Amino acid sequence: MPNHLATETSPYLLQHRDNPVDWHPWSPEALRLADEQQKPIFLSVGYSACHWCHVMAHESFEDPRIAGLLNEHFICIKVDREERPDLDQIYMNAVQLLTGRGGWPMSVFLTPGLEPFFGGTYWPPTARMGMPGFDQIVEAVAEAWRERRQQALAQGAELAAHIKEARLAGPSEDKSSGKSSGELSAGLLRQAGTTLERQFDPRHGGFGGAPKFPHPLDLQLLMRLGRQPHGKAMLEMVVKSLDMMAAGGIYDHLGGGFHRYSVDDRWLVPHFEKMLYDNALLTTCYLEGFLATGRTEYAQVVGETLEYILRDMTDPAGGFYSAEDADSEGEEGKFYVWTPDEIATVLGADAAASFNYVYDVSQSGNFEATNILNRPKTIQQCAALHGQEPAKLEADLAVWRKKLLTAREGRVRPGRDDKVLVAWNGLMIDAFAQAAGAMDSPRWLAAAVRAADFILAKMRTDDGRLLHTWRAGQAKVPAFLDDYAALVNSLVTLYEATFDERWIEEAVRLADILLARFADPAAGGFFFTADDQPAPLGRQKEWQDSATPSGNSLAAMALLRLGKLTGRTDYLESAIATLRAATNLMDRFPTAASQMLLALDLYLGPTPEIAILGNAADADTQAILADLRHRFVPNKVVAMRSPASKETASALDPLFAGKTATVLPTVFICENFTCGAPLIGKEAALTAWKRLSEVFP
Repeated sequence: MPNHLATETSPYLLQHRDNPVDWHPWSPEALRLADEQQKPIFLSVGYSACHWCHVMAHESFEDPRIAGLLNEHFICIKVDREERPDLDQIYMNAVQLLTGRGGWPMSVFLTPGLEPFFGGTYWPPTARMGMPGFDQIVEAVAEAWRERRQQALAQGAELAAHIKEARLAGPSEDKSSGKSSGELSAGLLRQAGTTLERQFDPRHGGFGGAPKFPHPLDLQLLMRLGRQPHGKAMLEMVVKSLDMMAAGGIYDHLGGGFHRYSVDDRWLVPHFEKMLYDNALLTTCYLEGFLATGRTEYAQVVGETLEYILRDMTDPAGGFYSAEDADSEGEEGKFYVWTPDEIATVLGADAAASFNYVYDVSQSGNFEATNILNRPKTIQQCAALHGQEPAKLEADLAVWRKKLLTAREGRVRPGRDDKVLVAWNGLMIDAFAQAAGAMDSPRWLAAAVRAADFILAKMRTDDGRLLHTWRAGQAKVPAFLDDYAALVNSLVTLYEATFDERWIEEAVRLADILLARFADPAAGGFFFTADDQPAPLGRQKEWQDSATPSGNSLAAMALLRLGKLTGRTDYLESAIATLRAATNLMDRFPTAASQMLLALDLYLGPTPEIAILGNAADADTQAILADLRHRFVPNKVVAMRSPASKETASALDPLFAGKTATVLPTVFICENFTCGAPLIGKEAALTAWKRLSEVFP
């Protein structure tokens, strides 16, 4: 008999609707039951692509004996961390305080007043390998509540106080003086570069050892530092990392897109889940790598990844799905691995021999007697060793990959989490819109426009506020800080890709809600939840980047860009206050503040505000736009209008005020709202673009 999750929309919650555990979603009804019955809450938090969440579900939540214990002693609540990141954030802090580590599945025991008094992550069903069994945990916590309730309540109150204290302190509190440094200088950027140099893996690229994550934001920061004098070493770290990831098993060589991370230090064996946010951030990173270095193989990665999103991760209504699981048919990675015989069946013996050499396929295998496709040698090395032309080999490989992809489509696919989340969609809209301009793809621009239209039409309330998640025609959960910030940023990018001013108007509407509902004018920065959203243990602030950029760093970037385009000083002042509040974080833990450092780099500049008077149908205007979009000029904002435009009052009016042209195109390059002499005609603009893309003096 289904439990209380049967009517939910989250794929993760629906996976547990037939458990014998009497699960509730997080809801007023469940919290009321705990209060009325004075039962503690067992809170289980996970997500659909989480391998160990599936393991614990199968071992413990499907076990009638353990389910009976849970049902007898607790009100059991299941939460999708992607659907309710606010709850995940609060109670993950508690688990980390209790155990010194975190992760998913997260298992937390709460008082009826929602204060955490015990918790952990994965437990096996019975004791093994030095770990207590979950059955023992459940019985021990139930006994503690029954026999030592005051002690449990005191523990919960103490943990709640620690969490509230950490929230109030903020990331820039100087523990010795109690004051924030607040100094925004290029020294913070240089120091971050030095830290990344120390952590860099010169052999395999990337940072640190196993398990190894891609760190796209760190690589983007290094690309900006690489534009400075003596920045060659920074760019070399980027190139090594991008090359090794694209050649490794973390990249899906047949279908495009990246897996979550590598379990080893050489990018060979991935954790096979695929997340929308990883692919959005890595697409942007590889796109910037292409623009900064001209290496066409990075453009190929961008194209293959975006085509994967369009093929497998796009809802018919236009939004982008959240994730694909690591498992299929109960085995991690089964969908992606190959044997030599399987490849020979598809390609034939001769073609298979060449393909297998390039992609490291052997009878013994490189992963549990099967093969993860990867390229330990470059195409040039493989071609030279076999006396072939690299271009001919690459063309053959493209044909063979397509055949193998078609064959792979006949396998049982991993599970897919098909909910649409605003923040992650914002990251992907940004990637599509940037790539569309840099690589001249109307198809990608259309995908970005369609996704933005979908969110603005289907994921808002009647008063214009965003809803966080959508699935199967239903949008719900008031949106969080990162939803607003990521979407505002992507709408600015979409404007710069189309020069359709409706995107700026929508960005302004959402940014105004961001300031009104989320800002902390007293201390700087933004709360994760709006001022009218319930927040157990008080409103929290999210400062450190995790798998995704922090909401505060996204807000700083979005408001800086929008403020420079519109002249809105309240946007700029709020962004600067956020940067100042994060200075000690950037100083002491730069790798936890990469997106904030990118925003700082934009703030410090030089950041030209480019206003173009031109016509999209004019050949010279098209030429200068294409040339600018094909260059690596990361810190800029761009606007364009036709001199004949009859726009009604617009947020962009201050930027274009007093600007006229008799020759198209005419370009005005400004900084901090002070403009130089107009650049008249195509050649003057192209010369200016060349100067903007050069290494800084």
